[in-house]
Amino acid sequence: MKKVRKFKLGKFLLFLLLLIIVLILIIIGVYKYETSPVSNNTDPKTITVDEGDNYFSIASKLKDQNLIRSETFYKIYLKFANPTSLLNGDYELNEAMSVQEIVKVLSDKNSQQDNTIKLTFREGLNVTQMAKIVEEKTGIKAEDFINQMADQTYLKQLQQDYWFLTDEIYNSEIYYPLEGYLFPDTYHFMPSEINIDTIIRKILDNTETKLEPYKNQLQNGAYTTHQILTLASIIELEAVSDSDRAMVSGVLYNRLNEGWSLGCDATTYYAAKKSMTEKLTQSDLTACNGYNTRCTSMAGLPVGPIDNPSISSIKAALEPTQNDYYYFVADTDKKVYFTENAKKHDQIISKLKDEGKWAA
Repeated sequence: MKKVRKFKLGKFLLFLLLLIIVLILIIIGVYKYETSPVSNNTDPKTITVDEGDNYFSIASKLKDQNLIRSETFYKIYLKFANPTSLLNGDYELNEAMSVQEIVKVLSDKNSQQDNTIKLTFREGLNVTQMAKIVEEKTGIKAEDFINQMADQTYLKQLQQDYWFLTDEIYNSEIYYPLEGYLFPDTYHFMPSEINIDTIIRKILDNTETKLEPYKNQLQNGAYTTHQILTLASIIELEAVSDSDRAMVSGVLYNRLNEGWSLGCDATTYYAAKKSMTEKLTQSDLTACNGYNTRCTSMAGLPVGPIDNPSISSIKAALEPTQNDYYYFVADTDKKVYFTENAKKHDQIISKLKDEGKWAA
């Protein structure tokens, strides 16, 4: 009986082994088929990789163009292949290419047909400066770009899609309603995407992505999102390093808490619609409007942002460094000096003037 059982057990194990081998061969066969070329058609097809895309997210694009048989097996191949980073741009593919060949093309920098239009906005630029870049790179008139962002019907449409746009942007004293909301970054556009709405929405999509980690703080803090962006825009132009930005933020909060005027020259330049390389007149300094915090009768924040700040400045506005300072000044090397009172502040300025480091 024992021999019979051993014989039967041996046959069962052999059958199980053969079954596993057959299953493996079937899986390999299915995998090879599903990752093989869809057809023999070599007619070129262009796949556009947009900013934020990756190998996995473009699976649906490849399937829609009939370039792969299966999104699932394409993704399985990616797990094993682990290709290099995917760059934005256009890639020429065809149905006669296997998944392996497609991924090879996508991972080859030399395969990229970079006919995208690139818009780069550095931190601290204001709407008018950004509009000039748009005009230079796309041919869209700066005036048209600005006017679109001032159209209330259009702004109402944007409000439905972006949680951070509130009715505060409709304050009649605000120069440009979307100032402060256009996140500084590099954006890539296909020629077919060059229209004002697409440009604005791509920028706002990025703004939303950048603000999302701070959404709870922005919506539940003592200051509104609009006010935080306003504060961040001042910090952006008043300090360079992250540590200085957090300190400047602390100073501004100290002044706000005491009901003082912020007294920031950056707001005066914006109020006067002058660049910071131009000279301010006495009338510029004393003019009282919604932006000029040098106006002695103006306490609190300006009516809106004065530029489009970096995430570093936004974070500084949300998380200031607590200090006992009420004044700060930067020298020509952008080093920032903090003082507790006006007397010490004036002494620092006098010293910087003597040393030729006064950034008037």
